[in-house]
Amino acid sequence: MKVEDIYGDLPRLETDRLILRKMTLEDAEDIYLYGSDEEVSKYVTWNTHQSLSDTKGFVEFIINQYENSQIAPWGMEYKENGKFIGTIDFVSWEPQHKTAEIGYVLSKQYWGKGLTTEAAREIISFGFKEMDLVRIQAKCFVENTASQRVMEKAGMSFEGIIRKGMFLKGKHRDLRMYSIIKEEL
Repeated sequence: MKVEDIYGDLPRLETDRLILRKMTLEDAEDIYLYGSDEEVSKYVTWNTHQSLSDTKGFVEFIINQYENSQIAPWGMEYKENGKFIGTIDFVSWEPQHKTAEIGYVLSKQYWGKGLTTEAAREIISFGFKEMDLVRIQAKCFVENTASQRVMEKAGMSFEGIIRKGMFLKGKHRDLRMYSIIKEEL
């Protein structure tokens, strides 16, 4: 299995409350709403969007990833109102090892509703069934308790702390590592 096999045409996925799909330039304003929120960007690897132009540049980069069959996120569209409320993706994929790592971000107004867990369960299932993965992992900053809950509710097990595992936003950060293996699905 190769990256192009999946990302050559990123499939549309659906859950009870979400449509997981490619993002488009029409989504830029919704993305800016959460991308410019410092509380949302506090625990992610990217910097807070300072302008709609920052967001449009990000969306154009992602569209280019889609066009070149490279790893890129699914956008989360909330069925109830058609809003683009976040992204979820395999931030890394090692086809030769049959492993991948997921990452996600969600607009603050949708926090606490189980939506990220719902999306995570869907792409975990997709990863095991369609990408032939045997292990899927996720990491979060130790202080990000909401992300820890998402991983646990998605069926992942805590493996340990990666001490000073990432240098981000000016300092080394400790990370919590979670994983799920195919037999546990």
